[in-house]
Amino acid sequence: MFNGKKVLVMMMTLVLVMSTILPAMSFAEEAVTIDIYSFNDFHGALIESGKNVGMAKLVGAVNALKAANPNTLVVSAGDNYQGSAMSNLSYGEPVSEMLKLLGVTVSAVGNHEFDWGTDKITKWTEDGNLTFLASNIYDKTTGEPVAWAKPYVIKEQEGKKIAFIGLTTQETAYKTKADNVSTLEFKDPAEAAQIWVDYLMAGKDAAGKPDAIIALTHIPASQEGYGEDVNKPVTGDEISAITAVKGIDGVVCAHNHATVAGYSNGVAVVEAYYSGRTLGHLSLSFTGSTLKVTPSVDNLYKRSEEITPDPVALAAFEKWNKDLAPTLNEVLGKADGTFTHDRYTGASTTVLGRWVCETMAKAAGTQIGLQNGGGLRRDIPAGDITYGILYEVMPFDNTLVTLKLSGADLLKNIEHGIANAEIGNASFSGLQVDYNSSLEAGSRVLSLKLADGTPVAMDQYYTVVINDFMYPKGDNFDFTGAIDVKDTFIPIRDVLVNEIKASGTIKALPAGYAKDYVNESAKAYDTYTVQEGDVLWKIAKKLGTTYQNLGEINGLKNVNLIYVGQKLLVPQK
Repeated sequence: MFNGKKVLVMMMTLVLVMSTILPAMSFAEEAVTIDIYSFNDFHGALIESGKNVGMAKLVGAVNALKAANPNTLVVSAGDNYQGSAMSNLSYGEPVSEMLKLLGVTVSAVGNHEFDWGTDKITKWTEDGNLTFLASNIYDKTTGEPVAWAKPYVIKEQEGKKIAFIGLTTQETAYKTKADNVSTLEFKDPAEAAQIWVDYLMAGKDAAGKPDAIIALTHIPASQEGYGEDVNKPVTGDEISAITAVKGIDGVVCAHNHATVAGYSNGVAVVEAYYSGRTLGHLSLSFTGSTLKVTPSVDNLYKRSEEITPDPVALAAFEKWNKDLAPTLNEVLGKADGTFTHDRYTGASTTVLGRWVCETMAKAAGTQIGLQNGGGLRRDIPAGDITYGILYEVMPFDNTLVTLKLSGADLLKNIEHGIANAEIGNASFSGLQVDYNSSLEAGSRVLSLKLADGTPVAMDQYYTVVINDFMYPKGDNFDFTGAIDVKDTFIPIRDVLVNEIKASGTIKALPAGYAKDYVNESAKAYDTYTVQEGDVLWKIAKKLGTTYQNLGEINGLKNVNLIYVGQKLLVPQK
């Protein structure tokens, strides 16, 4: 009987002990899910229009997601402000208001954050209760990371510490106004990421070692299928280097306006289209010491009708819209058709690009107009052209720059602006260009003539108008050989406004000026680089043609004048 009581006591004790242990074990194994939603390249798209869901619906959609999971963080991958009249005219103030309503407290630094100078970044930090993250942007004067951004932050959610490291593409050095970044150095993002991952993993931050590290970047990624299949690889040199950094658990991308949800080097990567049309989603699932990160995208524009606008955001939008309506809704004139512009598809020079370049050349009194494709941001639809529409077409405050360019340098820059996978097609006027987009970069132009059919002579100078972004190697155009350079300080947008008002109705003419002979072998040429001791007749004899033919093909005014390093078009054998 004594032994029985002893056994009973032992059993009851065991039950009590197990009852305290089991719940603790169960709790330890319970999964904690933290959702990170991101958007990128918003570009001030506050108005609901087309695929753009607008400020009120974006806030409404995010609030609904937060209600579904309170453990939600919302971040931006940069290029927040520049791009629409409503945002530009107030230097991003309504976007700052939207970011606060979204609960966004961290943002990567995009190249267009520099368009109005770094003092605006400081103001956005204050106005939006926002921290900009940039671990690879250094001040050349101090040799230290810039003072107006932090390399990383740690956010705590449901007992988990999530670190965000900021990274910016090195392309920023030539994809914003050069003067605004002249004192900055954009270091290798992957190297910067490794430095700060090591720092965080060593527990050197006061908050201790983070449970997850996310790279919040303004760096491009690509993927076939628009993020619909996570099994399709995520590609791109910069993103591949970043995901190779040990310790990074997920990456938020931006810059090239792609839709991405997949993996690179086994690391989850998202990018969310642009203008708030899509949300990137990194789902962080913690089970014990195990972390699983799952990427996906939420295409808001596909379910826009289902989204309830946030009333506070809607009221804020309506206030801004009312204040700016007299300016935005001013009708400047009409378009008799759609002025299309897509710099990545179709022939070099678009319908819109032709009109813009012709208008620039007319205002500047030059033979040739040249405009980078990225300087024009949307089509002009048929019908009334408002100031708001024109502002979205050309949101940048670029000015006319006139110069004289040799035929050789003109050819080099036209080559750079044709079928360029990185920057898209440039637009131009005053030229006839035959090219083959399938040929090697730098050798695509088959024939270069003035608009009247006169061959462009490599040794002759021509008057050209460009913009003040392109001149200091913006988009990697090269005008270092130009002479008689003059910044007129005349805003190109004003030139376009004046032309529309003067014309009343602008005519959508075929793009013209350029023809792609990609499927026609008859016009195919090779490129020959002039060597020391070369003369044209010897080159012609060696290639089985005549010096007269080479002179005509290349528009040489003087067939006796060629120079070492000059590239000549020669017929294919």
